[in-house]
Amino acid sequence: AGRLSGGMKQKLGLACTLIRPPGLLLLDEPTVGVDPVSRRELWVIVSRLVKEEGMTVFLSTAYLDEAEHCGEVIVLHEGQVLGSGPPGNFRAQMKDHTFEVRVRGMKKRQVQEMLARAPGVIDAVIQGDHVRLVTATAAPPRAEVLLPRTEDVRIQSVAPRFEDSFIAMLRERRAGEGLKAPVEDAAPAFTKTGKGDAINNIIEVLDVKRRFGDFYAVKGITFDVRRGEVFGLLGANGAGKSTTFRMLCGLLPASEGRLLVDGLDLRHAAAAARSRIGYMSQKFSLYGNLSVRQNLDFFSSAYGLTGQRRAERISSVLEQFELSGFADARSLDLSLGHKQRLAMACALMHEPDILFLDEPTSGVDPLARREFWHRINYLAGQGVTVLVTTHFMEESEYCDRLAIMSAGRILALGPPEDIKAGAVTSDNPAPSMEDAFISLIMADEHAGEGL
Repeated sequence: AGRLSGGMKQKLGLACTLIRPPGLLLLDEPTVGVDPVSRRELWVIVSRLVKEEGMTVFLSTAYLDEAEHCGEVIVLHEGQVLGSGPPGNFRAQMKDHTFEVRVRGMKKRQVQEMLARAPGVIDAVIQGDHVRLVTATAAPPRAEVLLPRTEDVRIQSVAPRFEDSFIAMLRERRAGEGLKAPVEDAAPAFTKTGKGDAINNIIEVLDVKRRFGDFYAVKGITFDVRRGEVFGLLGANGAGKSTTFRMLCGLLPASEGRLLVDGLDLRHAAAAARSRIGYMSQKFSLYGNLSVRQNLDFFSSAYGLTGQRRAERISSVLEQFELSGFADARSLDLSLGHKQRLAMACALMHEPDILFLDEPTSGVDPLARREFWHRINYLAGQGVTVLVTTHFMEESEYCDRLAIMSAGRILALGPPEDIKAGAVTSDNPAPSMEDAFISLIMADEHAGEGL
């Protein structure tokens, strides 16, 4: 069982629970770290148990779209109930508060950052080819107020979601916390020397394979990542994403093929390449018995920082990641959101040119995810190259380009818009990224069965 993918482990856990069908089924975040295909399959099983067998299911989840499937929702924050009732009641509260914004000739990430700082904005997230906007007042916003000195702005009203109400409630309770303006103190500042700027493709993966015995986890993949790009690596559990990450970080040698990071061949210069890389692993991998400050001290030392420079970096990231109040707290005792901040702070201690993020927001609450992506947007704007894996399909919209993997191979490579365009059908003329992802994975599985 230990060798199963995350999705298969969750299915096995559910199967064991249902050997003797209970009257009440308790599911504690059953889809955390599960790919979209397995997540959908788990929900089909749960829905059947409710509708056909009359079972009562009580579950917790960080995926707000899953709340839409529930008969009733209870919203909790810091041990208190903020609201309860059918999802439709929450959506109704946000009537006339939700809009989509498009700006011709401007990147979506830039539009989102500007909207997030605009007065009267509760939430601004990238969704497809536009930015979804939630406002504090129930009235159409004015383009000249939201995006001053910006031309060709289109604002259109859209139907509210449960997530809109959820974020609005948390914003009200956590005034002054959560989503922050993307200014210099919201993310570590970088002072680049320009080293290697002539190299446009900062990462090159050329026909790379990785074998474990007779099993190929990666089967001859090829792609490149450009300097300052946010590149997403998506795939079902067991697709080979983490193996690819470990090879690119120099933690695992490739069995065949060539890996170049900032012009350095990992086969011959892995240590030199690692000095230019920041890595945040899939699971919290810092030292739980050490305090926040001790972890930062250890990692700054491991990255070769000494003396005044080391002290300055530790002080800087404590402030920038809002960890000063937890500096002496044991890392193991931090909330998941603060653990994520600490892990990212450690990865950025040496101001790397390249940042690898392996499912960094798995299990993290929506506000923490928004804060995380604002930091990523800022870093990319400073020229840092970001390679990220995620099971949150809406996060893939923040990427400049994507590679979708299955069974060690790349099924699709390109901008999110192009990948979604490949999934257009007469029944679904405007597919979401999740629709496109599932379509690609299912088509690949069916092709394999045909063989």
